[in-house]
Amino acid sequence: MLKIAIVGCGKIADGHVEQIRATGRGEVVAVCDREPLMAEQLAVRMGIPGRYTDASQMLAETKPDVVHIATPPDSHRFLGQLCFEAGAHVFMEKPFALTEAQSREIVELASRYGKQVGVNYLYNYEPPGLALEQLVAKGSLGDIVHLDTSYGYNLAGDYGLAVMTDPGHWVHRLPGKLFHNVLDHVLAKVVPFLGDDIETQVVAFRRRGLTGSAIVDAMPDELRFILKSGQVTVTGNVSAHGRPVQHHLRVTGTQDAVELDYTARTLVHTARWAQPSALGRLFPAWVQAKQYAGNGWRNLGLFRRHEYHYFQCMRVLLGRFYDAVEGKGEAPITPAQILRVTRIIDQIVAGIAAQDEAHA
Repeated sequence: MLKIAIVGCGKIADGHVEQIRATGRGEVVAVCDREPLMAEQLAVRMGIPGRYTDASQMLAETKPDVVHIATPPDSHRFLGQLCFEAGAHVFMEKPFALTEAQSREIVELASRYGKQVGVNYLYNYEPPGLALEQLVAKGSLGDIVHLDTSYGYNLAGDYGLAVMTDPGHWVHRLPGKLFHNVLDHVLAKVVPFLGDDIETQVVAFRRRGLTGSAIVDAMPDELRFILKSGQVTVTGNVSAHGRPVQHHLRVTGTQDAVELDYTARTLVHTARWAQPSALGRLFPAWVQAKQYAGNGWRNLGLFRRHEYHYFQCMRVLLGRFYDAVEGKGEAPITPAQILRVTRIIDQIVAGIAAQDEAHA
């Protein structure tokens, strides 16, 4: 059993504790937060023996094998080095860091100390993401031509309200503000298909009305972008206003195309018009219906096996990450993918800034 500690005791930390335990691979020995009440509440709520307000003290006294860092990203560079120096592997909550430069420093530190560093790009491990992984491995889609990704954000939800009502919320300190906090989820799905040379075009704007807070009103809530890497292109849409809240990915290859819905946990092959004339138009709807029914039965099976939890995808990712920690497999999210995500975020942030300057 791995000895695991958590730094940062906010809302997401509960999910980490639950999924660490669900893997059956580790024991959470301590939690740490600069706010004593946060650490105390998480420790009591989850029955964790160690509770600290100082990460260095926690590392020295508990000597964890792995540390999950669930703090705002401006602290990740410092905390990552602290953990590596103490001999611990690191699993980072997204955003991985504030910039690609900071991300590269963290990755290089992990390599220098011979430690694994991972990040919670959990949606790649939802059932449709795992199904896509298998299709790509088999070459069923051919060469990837284009990807289209959509991600919705509800500003009236728990996280959205926290950002909208608190000008001091850490999201407002991010270079890309709201988008910086969600782009990891959008980009982590597409970077495995991209190279390191990436061109970016960006449009961002605020659709909602003014609140009277200069800090809150400075935050755009609609983003569109285009990426090009070699012969692969990506279109992206991050929307706080589109309904229903979407979480989709469409992957088009030279042999086939698939559509993934991460909310419904479905993957279907795009309909083909294989028969002639009007008769051919009758069949695709039934073929699609059969595919959706198959997805439904699969999801029911997952539910019956207790593998349909909201954070089941994190459970799968953690299992693979702990395999890498124990030398039983490759890192599920490679350093190259981490750096590619943060590089694109930097480019999008720069694009938004250039757009604002042009408008000014």
